[in-house]
Order: sequence, then structure tokens, then C-alpha cells
Amino acid sequence: MKMSLRTRLSLSYVFIALLCVFFISLASNLYLEKYFREYVIKTQEKRNDEIVSMIGRQYIEDGKWNYSTIEEVGINALEQGLIISILKNDGSVIWSALEYNSGLCQKMIMDLTHNMVSRYPNWKGAYEERIYPIIVGGAEVGSVKIGYYGPFYFNDIDLSFINTLNRVIFGIGLLSLAVALVLGYIMARKLSIPISKVTKTAEMISKGNFTDKCDVKSSIKEISMLTGTINNLSETLYKQESLRKRLTADVAHELRTPLATLQSHMEAMIDGIWEADVERLKSCHEEIIRLGRLVGDLEKLAKYEKEAIMLKKTEFAIAELVTPILLNYQSEFSAKGIELEYDESSIKICADKDKLRQVLVNLLSNSLKYTQPGGIVKISDRKEDDFVVLAIEDNGQGISEADLPFIFERFYRADESRNRDTGGSGIGLAIARALVEAHGGSISVESELGKGAKFEVFVPC
Repeated sequence: MKMSLRTRLSLSYVFIALLCVFFISLASNLYLEKYFREYVIKTQEKRNDEIVSMIGRQYIEDGKWNYSTIEEVGINALEQGLIISILKNDGSVIWSALEYNSGLCQKMIMDLTHNMVSRYPNWKGAYEERIYPIIVGGAEVGSVKIGYYGPFYFNDIDLSFINTLNRVIFGIGLLSLAVALVLGYIMARKLSIPISKVTKTAEMISKGNFTDKCDVKSSIKEISMLTGTINNLSETLYKQESLRKRLTADVAHELRTPLATLQSHMEAMIDGIWEADVERLKSCHEEIIRLGRLVGDLEKLAKYEKEAIMLKKTEFAIAELVTPILLNYQSEFSAKGIELEYDESSIKICADKDKLRQVLVNLLSNSLKYTQPGGIVKISDRKEDDFVVLAIEDNGQGISEADLPFIFERFYRADESRNRDTGGSGIGLAIARALVEAHGGSISVESELGKGAKFEVFVPC
């Protein structure tokens, strides 16, 4: 049976309270009663010694005794549950409680037996007698026989103390139970209400509503972390949903343009509006090549992301990678009036040269597209801890802060117009990231709109 968090926490508090009361009660009844029992036995022995001492003081001389005081001591002892007899050295009785009131003695023994059996059903105690010599002036003048229920007994006062203790423990148990219920309810409410709100937010997220935020504020660290995680999840899913919709639109656009061009050209030639000459066919061929390039890029990216990329690592200097690429691009940068800068270094790296070449080509192509005439593109490399860092920095149009988190997503381009003069298919950076991550590295970007962009590629040495 499933229970709510509030009910479960309340019951757990009650259970803990009852458990604590049980162990306290057990400890008090076992240990406290044990020490109380020892106390009763020691008190009994001390009382016996006091009675013997008091009777000894009643000896006058030449076998004479103060009988009236002895009787008072005997009666007082009888009231305390002791049956005493005072004997002379020759065995004759000076005073005996049994002779004084035999019925009272029997009733007292029965009451003590009833007290002990009511407390201890398996009690195996019995009436005991102990004989103590009476020493006066260093000589034994008689003896005292003290009978009591042993090895120990509880009188009415002792039993009343134990019963009162148990009632106090029981009262504490009831009070603890009530406190546990109140505290359990308060704590459960404090925990369950925020969790319920977080649950409702999660349900809204599952239904596709990513704009709702969980505004729960809690001093509990775990609940605060849960709330933050749910809100971050909502925000991330919202961004991913926006990206998915944009991706769908971008793919449709990338395919629609060449297909529409091909369709219009073919229909015009079929209808005889245009003549199927070399120039018309060449235009159609260019659109087909564009479609093939797009499909090829998609296949390449899918392969990189799906399978483990096979790397053919060799050791080479970074300059051996960068210099030939710059020579190939020099004419295009010069034609656009963009300056290329690179200071050759002797830094070496162990990596797949062809894969890193593709990364650098993709990044340089972006710099060429988005840097205005008269701009500058700088390439640099350095060692940082266990990584070689290759940086490509330009002073072009830059990337907005809103676009930076998605710049490495497939088909994502900050250029909403999708003008092919300024942007490609939007797959180049996604391929670059996949190739760098295959090396165990990472790629990052820093940019400010209107002030250029700086890409840094981190590859393990």
C-alpha cells in the first residue's frame, strides 16, 4: 500500500518516539530496579545491625535487660516487616514477636508474599531468619534472631515507588507520542508541500509546458537543489524544443531551395519555355551538387556522432598543419581584403592530422564568411597543462549572447536570413566539435556581437 510522504514521516516520528520510550522503560525497569534491589538488601542489613545495636544497649548487667524498651524495638521492627526474637545465652527467650502477636506475624508474611508475587509472578523467595550475637563489653550476652522475607522484599512504600516510576514513564511516553505527532506533521508538511509543487511542475513539463517555473523556496538543501534542477530542466527542454523546431525549419529550407530551383527549371524546359541548353543544365547540375553536399555533410556528421571515430594519430608540429591550410586560403582572404596572421611555433602534438585539418578548415571558413573586408584573422597555438590549444580569432560581426549556447548544434546559424553568401548549411561547427571530442578534447567560443569571435580547440598532447 502506497502512503504519502506526510503520512510516512508522521508515522516514522511516532515509531521513533515509541521506540525510545520502550528502551527507556526497559532500561529503567531492568537497571534501575536492579540497583534499587541492591539498595533494599543493603538497607535491610543496615537495619538489622541497628536493631542488634539498639537491643545491645538494653542490657543492664548480671543478665538483666530493659524489657519495656526491647518490646518497643520489637514492635517497631514488626511494623517494618521484621520478626525478631531476643534470646539469652542459655537459649531462653527474652522477647519474641511470634509470642507477642503470632497472627500479625503470619498476616505480615502473607502480605509480603502477595506483594512480591504480584510484582514477580515467578518469585521464589521465602521466609528467612538470621541470628546476630549481642556483644557487650567484649562478651556475648545473648543473640537476636531476625526473620524477614528474603533474599529481599518490597514493602508497600517500595512498590508504590516502582509503580509511580512506571506511571511517570508511561506519561512521558504519551507526551512523547503527542509531541512526535505534532512535530512529524509539521516536518512532513514542510517537506511534502514543496515536493508536491515540484511534482506539479514536472507534470506540466511532461505535458510540454516548459514555461512554468517552480517558485518553491526552502531552507532544506536537497529540496532547494531539486527545485533548481527542475527549473534548469524546464529551461533546457524549452531551448531544446525551440532548437528542434528551428532545426526542422532549417532542414526544410535547405532542401526546399535547391528542389524548388530544380523543379522550376525542369518544368520550364519540359513546357518548352526554356531551351534545354548547356547553361540551363549546368544550373540544374549545380543545385544537384549542392543537395549532394548537404546530404554528404549529414551522413558524415551522423557517422561521427553514432560511431567511434577511427583516429590515425601521428606526431607532428602544429605549424605543419596550419601553414599549408593558410597557403590554400590565402588567395580567398586576399580577394576579400582580410589579413591572415600566424606566428609559427615548435609545439608538437600527437593526433589525427587529417581530422584536425578538417576542424581548422571549418573554423577558417566561418571566419572568412563573417569577417568584413579590411578585417583580420589571427591563428595562434600554445600549451596549457596537458593540452595543445589552437585558437582562431577574428574581428568580424561576432555572435550574439543568445546564439552562443547553440552555435555547435547542427543546422544552427545565427543568420536568420540563411543567406548563402554569409552562411552555409550550419553543419560545419557540429562536425568540428565531433572531431575534437573524438580526440578527447573540447572546443569553445567567446564572442560579442559586432566585435568578432574567438574559437579555441583543446586537444590532448
